[in-house]
Amino acid sequence: MEIISVRIEKPENINFILGQTHFIKSVEDIHEALVNTVPGIKFGLAFCEASGKCLIRWSGTDTHMIDLAKKNAEKIAVGHSFIIFLAEGFYPLNVLNVIKMVPEVCHIFCATANPVEIVIAQTEQGRGILGVIDGFSVKGIEDEDEIKWRKDFLRKIGYKF
Repeated sequence: MEIISVRIEKPENINFILGQTHFIKSVEDIHEALVNTVPGIKFGLAFCEASGKCLIRWSGTDTHMIDLAKKNAEKIAVGHSFIIFLAEGFYPLNVLNVIKMVPEVCHIFCATANPVEIVIAQTEQGRGILGVIDGFSVKGIEDEDEIKWRKDFLRKIGYKF
């Protein structure tokens, strides 16, 4: 077995969701969940089929996000994995629970705009995601000034009142 790392390629301000699902029907069900939850959402979705033709199945509402999803899914190449890229102005916070509720979805590995490396095991049979490295290592513990900054920031962007 070989352990490899795959870095997600994307613009800095673009969020994505990486998960595992178990059925080709996931592509249509995840698409429907997204458009029914956030009207006008712009996204791209790619799903790595794990049996049969083993193709990357895809869908979405934004050509650029679809291209990002297909490109990264091809690099990841892990059966039954899916990746969703959300266009600027759309966030995992608004869709994550509905994606988790899609019956075929088994697991969410991450939902972030951070730089991400996916740790993958490669065997003769195929590939599997062992985990993700989401962002950077911790540099310390917040103090009172940082607590104030966090609370002010959340209010500034409209997530707390």
